[in-house]
Amino acid sequence: MENTSSEKLDRKTQEKNRRIQMKYLSSKLFSLIPPHHHHYSTKDMVTQQDQIDQAITYIEKLKERVDVLKRRKDKIVAHGTSDDSKKVMPSTSCTTMKIPMIEIRELGSTIEVILVSCLQKKFTMQEVIIILEQEGAQVVTANFSTIGDKVYYTIHAQVKITRLGVDASRVYLRLKNLIC
Repeated sequence: MENTSSEKLDRKTQEKNRRIQMKYLSSKLFSLIPPHHHHYSTKDMVTQQDQIDQAITYIEKLKERVDVLKRRKDKIVAHGTSDDSKKVMPSTSCTTMKIPMIEIRELGSTIEVILVSCLQKKFTMQEVIIILEQEGAQVVTANFSTIGDKVYYTIHAQVKITRLGVDASRVYLRLKNLIC
């Protein structure tokens, strides 16, 4: 009889520990979602199920964004290396392409900067980051990849003070002056 009661206590303890661990993990997952993606007011009580649902929604949005960016990258790469482009342009050097290219997107309180330049670039990524920081953004991620003789930069930044924001046109002009 004593053995079965200790087994029950042991199972109860294990279950309690499992629930505590799951609560911790779901809380940690929810903390990874940027605040501007939360779908509740500060007065609302958010249940654990609501937190998980919001995490799932956020992850699905991220997957969609990754798919869009992959398709765009494939399109850009295919455009630059297709057989038709080689017939029109025998050399795919940077001097024959419209490079450098600057694209800036405002996504709520985040800003995305995409730059395409030659390997013989006249700027550093640090100079680009400094411009973004001077304009009121804090860089979250900065990546680059080299394909052929082109370098593709992708920089994601968060607006430091959301009520002030970042003037994307000013950032564009400053980057254009730096790169061109």
